[in-house]
Amino acid sequence: MPAGKNSRLKDPELYEKLRDDGASKEKAARISNAAAKRGRSSVGRQGGESGSYDDWTVPDLKKKARQIGITGYSKKKKAELIDELRNH
Repeated sequence: MPAGKNSRLKDPELYEKLRDDGASKEKAARISNAAAKRGRSSVGRQGGESGSYDDWTVPDLKKKARQIGITGYSKKKKAELIDELRNH
């Protein structure tokens, strides 16, 4: 979701940094827009740190894929699931 004429990103620079750090498109957009609205320091104080998908089990990855609407996850290997989740 690169910044462009019709982009809804409020902070494209933060979005790109989050994507480079491995955040999914959805998560990066949500965080960058919240940071633009409330300020980066406000957003940074929320929540804890989520574990890396690399540490998740395959059943947990498949459950997450199902929850967010990814299709075809049942036949994917762990690395493929992680890639799908990060790029969703």
